[in-house]
Amino acid sequence: MHADVLKFCRAELLADNYFHAVQEAVKSVANKMRTRTGLTDDGAALVDRVLAGYPPLLAINALSTASERSEQSGFANLVRGTFCMFRNPTAHEARIHWSMSKEDAEDLLSIVSLIHRRLDAAHMPARI
Repeated sequence: MHADVLKFCRAELLADNYFHAVQEAVKSVANKMRTRTGLTDDGAALVDRVLAGYPPLLAINALSTASERSEQSGFANLVRGTFCMFRNPTAHEARIHWSMSKEDAEDLLSIVSLIHRRLDAAHMPARI
């Protein structure tokens, strides 16, 4: 698991509080994008500004082929989907109405770790 994920949700994991662990883990992604870019946006708007523009503020590859541009677009969709599926429900739904199992939390933490590794390796392309 990526160190930044643990930094944000270690206490919740130790307490077996998977609902809030997931929420904090996904918040760590937004925090990293803000830190890397200086933006203050949130949610899908943040993802769109950081990862979906052309050129994006953060690129996970050279963006020199159609496949690389497709990978970048897919990564933006993965991050946007992670926010919509896991962060938004935990922020707006009561825990008693939106359950989070240990198994689902572990799977999500793996996805969030992948996102962090890709963001860590991302570069800022020259602006046109």
